[in-house]
Amino acid sequence: METAIQLWTLRELREPLSDVLDRISAAGYDGVEFAGIGDPGASRHALDEAGLGVAGVHVQLEDLQSDTRTVGNQVRTLDAPYLVLPYLDDDHFASESAVESTVTLLEMLAAEFDRPLLYHNHDHEFVPLGDGTAFDALVDQTTIGFEFDAGWAHAAGQDPVELIRRLDGRVPVVHLKDMTADGEPTALGDGVVPLQGVVDAAREAGTEWLVFEHDNPEDPVDAIQAGIDGMTPLLR
Repeated sequence: METAIQLWTLRELREPLSDVLDRISAAGYDGVEFAGIGDPGASRHALDEAGLGVAGVHVQLEDLQSDTRTVGNQVRTLDAPYLVLPYLDDDHFASESAVESTVTLLEMLAAEFDRPLLYHNHDHEFVPLGDGTAFDALVDQTTIGFEFDAGWAHAAGQDPVELIRRLDGRVPVVHLKDMTADGEPTALGDGVVPLQGVVDAAREAGTEWLVFEHDNPEDPVDAIQAGIDGMTPLLR
């Protein structure tokens, strides 16, 4: 597996992208994941200069729906292997019929692009539904892949290790995030998420990219090094 950092972690870092990528490269990551497309040509150039790969790009639902041709062209320019839908609100998972509509939406979106569309979970997808959860139903009824966020799944009371195993072959990207017992993001190793189990399960499930994310780091510069320092021993 290759290592990356989700750039949402560094959104408060007021530096040119090239400088941010240089920091990430110097820390030892293999790549980054974008939180929005931005200027794909400039980003691609900056990635090449820093010697970094790209794990994927988060694109909001309204952008995916409003101009699929432009988004498709931008993602090709960036050369991102995966398009990631980072969020759907609670209404999309509130009932069996809501999940069925969400399945239709995701499958229609996935058919519009020349590379895989992944769905990134938070915690609200794990509401009870039938004999399982809305997330279970989403997995059962779709053919798309997932960018599985282990931290949010754990915060929802789920076992992220077992869920990754269930997603075998459908989870090319995993967000490695630690959470406190109260469900708040924290530094890797300071929380209660079974990180080693997550990494081991991801490797067995065919995950290509392990992406560090901290939703609210105290210092984004420190978070860059702390993330790779936390990931490296788990990959040995």
